[in-house]
Amino acid sequence: MSIRNKVGLLVKEYGKSNPFELARALGIEVIFEPLGDSMGYFSRFKRTAIIHINESLPYKKQVSTCAHELGHVILHPDTNVAFLKSNTYFSTSRIEAEANEFMIELLFNQGKSNVITVYEAVEHYGIPNGLLDKIF
Repeated sequence: MSIRNKVGLLVKEYGKSNPFELARALGIEVIFEPLGDSMGYFSRFKRTAIIHINESLPYKKQVSTCAHELGHVILHPDTNVAFLKSNTYFSTSRIEAEANEFMIELLFNQGKSNVITVYEAVEHYGIPNGLLDKIF
């Protein structure tokens, strides 16, 4: 199933496209904490997924970070990306690209009355133009 279809099914099933609300509906904890240069990551503790978000980010960047990390939880539930990056030679570029695609699909899936353009997404959520070029 494509990432677009997965996002569409989640939004339809839970009636939410806000990543914080969707995480709550899915039973995923979201924690805001000081993370230095890191925007966020996800972890598991006793089968509970936890999304960690840098508390010093502007709110809109927290939203896009939550959507990206939610993508990891949904698409890569058993993959510890931080461990792979720091302890192996495994390339995480595909995993990161999929989480970015999930983020964009979720942020664009705001309902027919709230559809935003690519340019609005870039400005509103701080999504890099280069990332959008790779997906669209």
